Amino acid sequence: MAWPRSTRRYTVRLGVSMTLYVVTLVAGVYLVNQRHVSGPILWPLALLPGLAIVGAFYAIGMLIVETTDEFLRMLLVRQVLYATVIALSAATIWGFLENFALVPHIPAFYWAIAWFAGFGIGGFINRLTLGASGQC
Repeated sequence: MAWPRSTRRYTVRLGVSMTLYVVTLVAGVYLVNQRHVSGPILWPLALLPGLAIVGAFYAIGMLIVETTDEFLRMLLVRQVLYATVIALSAATIWGFLENFALVPHIPAFYWAIAWFAGFGIGGFINRLTLGASGQC
């Protein structure tokens, strides 16, 4: 069975984003650790992996927009909502614990990882509660 056009586009967008993420992160870490770069060039080196993750969020958003089946779109929206609730709740609670010096600081980019974990959890919850987890 052939994948719907929206799923193919999502796969390409996500693949490009994740490839750019890995390449820019590995290159940036290598260049900084080897002391090949310093000064203003550090700004784009630091921004590029983050922008690649923004591309992954864009891919998911466009999947929602381009999915024509209403049930599948609803499953995706539920996954995004679960991911958002999980990541923002964890970030907020951790932030208050951090303010009271009860836990160590966590770099902010880890909250995107929490969001993607929540996206997976949302798919699992969809499977348990609705018997389907969608296309991704």
